[in-house]
Amino acid sequence: MNVEIAPGVSMPLLGLGTWQARGKSAESAVARALEVGYRHIDTARAYRNEAEVGRALAAGGVPREEVFVTTKMWPDRAGRERETIEQSLDALGLTHVDLWLIHWPPAGQARPDVWERFLEVQADGLARAVGVSNYSVAQLDELEQATGRLPAVNQIEWSPALHDAHTLAEHRRRGVQLEGYSPLKTVDLRNRRLAEVAEAHGVTPAQVVIRWHLEHEIVVIPKSANAVRIAENADVFGFALSENEVAALDGLSSGARRD
Repeated sequence: MNVEIAPGVSMPLLGLGTWQARGKSAESAVARALEVGYRHIDTARAYRNEAEVGRALAAGGVPREEVFVTTKMWPDRAGRERETIEQSLDALGLTHVDLWLIHWPPAGQARPDVWERFLEVQADGLARAVGVSNYSVAQLDELEQATGRLPAVNQIEWSPALHDAHTLAEHRRRGVQLEGYSPLKTVDLRNRRLAEVAEAHGVTPAQVVIRWHLEHEIVVIPKSANAVRIAENADVFGFALSENEVAALDGLSSGARRD
């Protein structure tokens, strides 16, 4: 299951998150993910694991064009965008990434000047698509007003407990793909409603949460360094949630987001 985020750029809805994975643990996690079918790996300069991710990609035997790779620039690197992407590519052992994100709004600001330099990096072929992370809808609009271009993706914290139909609709209206991180950390996996849906399908609550993202066509990147869990998180294509089940899980949200 993929979604087009830019002309000719298809992004798998399911990916592996690598936050907090370091050293051999990060390398093993990516290797396992590729082995069980993941074709989307998410890393960041700040995670300090790009080299390990790159080694696993090189050793995995999957053609480069079949793996979607995302990395991110930490906001304190604003003004050194070109240097930062070159460092990331060197660590990853790649000539380009598929998606490059501004990890957080620098000093809480949208910074259209930084976005302009991201667009230049894309134009030069170092990133097939560019986007942001942890931006508000208003900040997305600020980038577009200044440059005429919206980010392809906004990666934000998301789960049934954080679901906000208005935020999702506003991203859709602008053509910005919503990508959710920490999908399993921000929801109570022991929730009765979640457990009931999982039991009905013979799967785990975590698998239901991941599948819920897919039903909404929200990109989801559960993180794990556990080989069994990595495989389990990918085993979500053999069942589907009904409209009523999706709505029930939407109802776990505690209220509207502040973005």
